[in-house]
Amino acid sequence: MRVYEAIVRGLEGIGVQAAFGGAGENAAGLMLALKHSKRIRPVITRHEQAASFMACGYAMYTNRLGFCFATAGPGAFNLFSGLAVAMSDSYPVLAVSGYASRQWQGWGSLNETSGLNRTPDSRAMFAATTKKSFLLDAAADTCDVLEEAVNIAFEGRPGPVHIHVPEDLTHRGVEVTNFRDIRLDVAPVLPDPVQVEEIAAVLADALTRRKKVVALVGFGAVRSGAGPEIKCLIERFQIPLLTTLDGKGIVSEGHPLAVGVFADSGHASAWKAFREAEIVLCVGNSLNQHATFNYREDLFREKLLIHVNISETEFRKTYKPDYALLSDARPAVAALVGALEKKVGEVPPAEVDGRDYEARHITHLTGQIHPGQLAQTIGRMLPPNGVLLADAGAHLGWLGYYAELEEGQNFRKAGSFGPMAGHVNGAIGLKTAHPERTVVVGCGDGCYSLSGFELMTAVEHEIPVIWVIFDDQEFKLIKLFQLTTYGETGLVEFQNPDFAAYARACGADGYRVETLEEFEDAFGAALSSGRPTLIDARITRWAVPHYSPSPDGVIAGLVETVEARFRSP
Repeated sequence: MRVYEAIVRGLEGIGVQAAFGGAGENAAGLMLALKHSKRIRPVITRHEQAASFMACGYAMYTNRLGFCFATAGPGAFNLFSGLAVAMSDSYPVLAVSGYASRQWQGWGSLNETSGLNRTPDSRAMFAATTKKSFLLDAAADTCDVLEEAVNIAFEGRPGPVHIHVPEDLTHRGVEVTNFRDIRLDVAPVLPDPVQVEEIAAVLADALTRRKKVVALVGFGAVRSGAGPEIKCLIERFQIPLLTTLDGKGIVSEGHPLAVGVFADSGHASAWKAFREAEIVLCVGNSLNQHATFNYREDLFREKLLIHVNISETEFRKTYKPDYALLSDARPAVAALVGALEKKVGEVPPAEVDGRDYEARHITHLTGQIHPGQLAQTIGRMLPPNGVLLADAGAHLGWLGYYAELEEGQNFRKAGSFGPMAGHVNGAIGLKTAHPERTVVVGCGDGCYSLSGFELMTAVEHEIPVIWVIFDDQEFKLIKLFQLTTYGETGLVEFQNPDFAAYARACGADGYRVETLEEFEDAFGAALSSGRPTLIDARITRWAVPHYSPSPDGVIAGLVETVEARFRSP
């Protein structure tokens, strides 16, 4: 078989069921190999960047490899944004791209990226955006390289890998004569029993002495499937649960011990519980910028930090834990619960501040939809097991704060790399991986305008994602940043097309709504239709999402901001 046929056969063997890519001469053989595959569903996108985002979405909540591909040169370079997302957000993704014929290296041939004689260096660029990038040197190496790549993608903290396939290895007569099945053999990251006992002793002593302990849980625990273990931990030992934005839904947010989202756009009840805590058990989170109020230096002052993470490098970043447990979240929490059972008797009920953000009344003075009410409605109507994705923008703050998730539902924000439109397109990959789950994307009009043309891809392949556009005809977060930093705004307002008409022109369902009642009707229709649907919701510009640079609350954050302004030259 040919090289690309061998790659497809190898990916079939490890359970890959979808491929997202862009058309091109150097990918032509791969496209044909996918056409004839009985196990992998090929999705050709309008733009390769979207393919890389879709591969991330496909891998988001599965234990399967996300796979994207592109031709050589500019097509390959369009994959970088999605690979950077996979790197920062821990998605196992394989990218395969073409590479100009090696006998012409340095001659400036079409799509050449050898790095010679003023040509771009794609090997250096892919090495910088993946866990490892390979250049396939010979057809006989195909299975060995593919096997190493996919195992690296899953090892430890998952991430992206990449393979260059030179054009000269796709020529007629070049064959893989030594094909073999690919072995995916990744050792699980399990906790050290000695460290488990040490940490359990610390927690047991704290619980016995009635010290205030909280659990702060992130996406690593969600991806690990640690929801049942987290629920057992907090209920058995009466530990209040705080989550990052991406940890929403690991336990029902209406659970008596769930006190909300801990972030700069999070809930006051979570800030209060964290502020009063003496011991913080972090599970599956990276303690990144927005979860730590811009890496606040005093965040863990006079607190004992216990950090459970699959990556040892997370223990050497801004906050050095007092106790670190290197492990995947699910076995780590299960081991801690088992060890604590032997050390701790009955624990009295914890006292926590309850909250009901989905039902909280929101007052506003304009006739247009308030984005907080829009978020409440989405959360209330989201079906069981549904997934709510928030793209980069102010709508993320509204959705994270007001959309209350039940156990089994998931929420994912744009990650640390944070590209606009990452989830606008990633949702298509997510829905491909989970056709049984409702997938809803909350996005700004700026995000959607960046690459909403992939709606045509969803229509063509009958992938029923629901996009809800928070439409205020401005870049809200940039505008707010300009106002607070410079005292004025500029170049942040724009005109939008008729998004609903555009959706219908693409063959999708499209709705334009200007009241909450109209949105409820449109969203209900979208949930029942089983078709790609776009809802253009006209929201007021006068609403500002909840935000504080201080865990002590909005007022304290405002005071600190003003004081910092006066101290600055």
